[in-house]
Amino acid sequence: MSATLEQFATDATATEAFGARLARELSPGLVVHLEGDLGAGKTTLARGLLQALLPGQRVKSPTYTLVERYRAPAFDVLHLDLYRLGDPEELEFLGVREDAGRAVLLVEWPQRGADRLPAPDLTVRLAPSGAGRSIALIATSALGTALVGRLSQTLT
Repeated sequence: MSATLEQFATDATATEAFGARLARELSPGLVVHLEGDLGAGKTTLARGLLQALLPGQRVKSPTYTLVERYRAPAFDVLHLDLYRLGDPEELEFLGVREDAGRAVLLVEWPQRGADRLPAPDLTVRLAPSGAGRSIALIATSALGTALVGRLSQTLT
């Protein structure tokens, strides 16, 4: 049930463009974990994804608020940045569990949420690579595998 897809983004603009392509394949209930070191491009990819879903709307980083909620036409998107999360228990107060299954959860630094987050359908790993960055999508559910399959077809 697992599928992978690897891409190379030459710069921040290409990373945002990949996020926009990913946005076209999202569906309600999808849980996406964004992994990578500081500066790897997690927020850049998330910004591209959100701007594709909500053209003209300002996309804010949830670095200090921990979560930003966006109402896209077809579903809500919760963008979480858990880098500053003090304790995984804090997630209980953010309403993440109530939205799981209906909204798309886009989670930066998911490891800081420990077992308080739903399991990912898709993990996106970003890493510096030469002058750009590598982007690897790893599906871990039927929903994630279907998304990777659809995205693979649009990239060829």
